[in-house]
Amino acid sequence: MTATFDVHDGPSDAETVLLSSGLGGAAGYWTPQIDALRQRYRIVAYDQAGTGRTGGTLAADHSIAAMADEAAGVLDASGTAAAHFVGHALGGLVGLALAQRRSDRLRSLTVVNGWAAAHAHTRRCFDVRLALLEHEGPAAYVKAQPIFLYPADWLARNELRAAHEEKHGLAAFQGAGNLKARIGALLAFDVRPGLGTIKLPTFIVATRDDVLVPSAMSEELAAGIPGARLHMAPWGAHAFNVTEPAAFNALLLDFLSCH
Repeated sequence: MTATFDVHDGPSDAETVLLSSGLGGAAGYWTPQIDALRQRYRIVAYDQAGTGRTGGTLAADHSIAAMADEAAGVLDASGTAAAHFVGHALGGLVGLALAQRRSDRLRSLTVVNGWAAAHAHTRRCFDVRLALLEHEGPAAYVKAQPIFLYPADWLARNELRAAHEEKHGLAAFQGAGNLKARIGALLAFDVRPGLGTIKLPTFIVATRDDVLVPSAMSEELAAGIPGARLHMAPWGAHAFNVTEPAAFNALLLDFLSCH
C-alpha cells in the first residue's frame, strides 16, 4: 500500500523536497514550511503507514527500514526520481535509513532533532509516555504531548493553539497498537555502524532546549557523517520548525540552495 501524499507544485522544473514527519506521522505537521518552500521547490508530504489518511494496522515489529521503503514508494508514486529529504525526529531516521538503502533517490538529507541511536534520556521519556497511554489512555497521552514538543514559554503564549492541537490529536489518534509499534521502531533504530557510509550533502538541525532529544544526539549524528553541516539553535525545543518557522525555513532554504 502506498502512503497517501500531497504534492505542492513549485516553479516549472523545480527539484522536489520530500517531507517526512515524526511520531505523529502526518503531512500536516509541515504546514509552516509549505509556502516558503514552494516558492523554489516542488513539495511532496505524506501520511506514514498507520497514521492519518494512510491508516492501516502496523505489525508489532514495524521498523524504520520498512518506513524507508515506504518513503521510496512515495517517490515512485509521485513520479519523483530523486528528492531532497527533510525529516523530523522519526522522519529523520527514515531519511538516514533511506540514505543507506537507496542513496540514488536522494539529492540531500536534512534531519531535524534526530539521532543515530536513542539516548537513555529519550528512552525514559518514551517509557513515561507509554505508561500514560497504558494506564490513563489516549486522552492523557495526547494532553502530555506538547510538553515534549514545545518550550514552556511558547506553550504559555499559545494555550488556545495547544488546546486545538490536543482536540485534533485525540480525534486523529493513530491507535495504541500502531503508536507502540512506531515507538518500538524508533527505539530499536541504530545507524551508528553505518554513518560513515552516508555520502550525501547532510544538514543536521537541533535545539539546545529539546526536552525529548538531547542536543548531544545531533552532535553525535553530525560528527559521524562525513561533511555534515550542523546548526544548533538555542531555543525552539523539539518542534523547532513549528515554534520558529521563519528561522527554520531560512536555514533550510540556505542549505538546499547549496545543493
